[in-house]
Amino acid sequence: MLAAYGHSSFTVSDLERSLDFYVNTLGMVMGRRWERVGPEIEGVTGVAGARLKMASVQLGDFTLELIQYVGGAGVRLDPRINNVGAAHIAFTVKDIEKLCQELKRKGVRFYGTPTRLKNLWGGPDIVGVYISDPDGATIELVEAVR
Repeated sequence: MLAAYGHSSFTVSDLERSLDFYVNTLGMVMGRRWERVGPEIEGVTGVAGARLKMASVQLGDFTLELIQYVGGAGVRLDPRINNVGAAHIAFTVKDIEKLCQELKRKGVRFYGTPTRLKNLWGGPDIVGVYISDPDGATIELVEAVR
C-alpha cells in the first residue's frame, strides 16, 4: 500500500539548462545534486548503461527531481499535453497576469493564453495557462479569482 507522496520527476536533455529555468526563471529553490552509475541504478531503472546526473528543486514541500541520462539515454518524446502518457505539474500563483508578462520577457514558451475557467465545484473561478519547460514538459499556472 502507498504510504505518502515522495516526489515528481522529469527526464531532461540538459540538467544545467533545466536548473536555470526552474531556479532562476520560476524561482524554485535548489536542492541537492548527485550522480548515479552502476548496477544498482541499472537495476532500478531497467536501463543498461544508465548513468544519471540528477538534481532536485523545491517549492515548499513539493520536490521536483530532474534527471539527465548521460549514459543509456533514450529517445526524445513529444510531451505535448494532449498526447497519451503526457503529464504536467501545476503551481498556484499570485497575480498571474504580471507573472505571465515577466515570464514572456524571460523567453518562456506559452502553450495557451491565461484564461478564466468557471469552478465546477462551487469555489472561486481560476485563471490558468500552460507553459513549457526547456524540454517541452507542461507546467500549469493557476490563480484563484473572484
